[in-house]
Amino acid sequence: MNIAIYSQLFGSQHQPLLKVLFDALQRHKAHIWLHPLFAPVFNLWQQNGDFVYSNVDASGNLPGNLDYIIVLGGDGSFLKAISELEHLKVPFVGINTGRLGFLADIKPDDVENAINALAARQFLVEQRPLLELLPGIAEIKHPFALNEVTVHKCDSSSMIVIHTYIDDSYLASYWADGLIIATPTGSTAYSMSAGGPILSPNAPNIIITPIASHNLTVRPLVIPDNSTIRINVESREPNYMLSLDSTSVVLSNPTEITVRKSERSVSVIKLDGHGFFSTLRNKLMWGADKRN
Repeated sequence: MNIAIYSQLFGSQHQPLLKVLFDALQRHKAHIWLHPLFAPVFNLWQQNGDFVYSNVDASGNLPGNLDYIIVLGGDGSFLKAISELEHLKVPFVGINTGRLGFLADIKPDDVENAINALAARQFLVEQRPLLELLPGIAEIKHPFALNEVTVHKCDSSSMIVIHTYIDDSYLASYWADGLIIATPTGSTAYSMSAGGPILSPNAPNIIITPIASHNLTVRPLVIPDNSTIRINVESREPNYMLSLDSTSVVLSNPTEITVRKSERSVSVIKLDGHGFFSTLRNKLMWGADKRN
């Protein structure tokens, strides 16, 4: 196996997890490449004698012949890894050291079983659609989003008006703090916290969810994923915020934003017992009886 490991931040409390991970990879004679963000941490631990492993390239130069990309962290790290490495067209698998973990859904105590499954190729690969921003914004190097594209007001300024069109047909003008355009993958992220519906990852849809709408009759809307969404923002303030997953930029009024489903997608590995519905049930504690 040729494996890349991506992680943004790691502390000494994660050394036991890393030992289990690298031990399992070494048993399968995996060749390991470390992302530049993670390589310095690994190099320091090796110098201190904490880890001694062969077949590890800590130069930070990721090759093009990878089988898998392992992301260590939470869903935020998973999204960041996709924004940096999605172009490699390699399946992603997430080991969760964060909190919720819809994308990075492998628990630390299940790492050894996960590596065994990767080595035996006992898993499913899901193709998760991306949203694409048109036209591109110079400040955004990766104009794609796995979870959502969001426009929202800056700081504590007054609400904004978001004039929204679907395939050139006028939909509505949202008086709100913002508007979320989400993929089915993103239905369990920001959109869900704003009252949006949960969709199965393979649903052919896009979700439009207002954030704190001033009009109480406004509700989230599910539309076909072959739709093109065009947005114009009106505000008393000269600027508003645009976010693609974890990347945000400030834009000036009246910049127009167009969003559609991209032709590109992301391959996400799902191991046995880590399907969407089991993850949904466990993470949101559906059916759990917490009474004393």
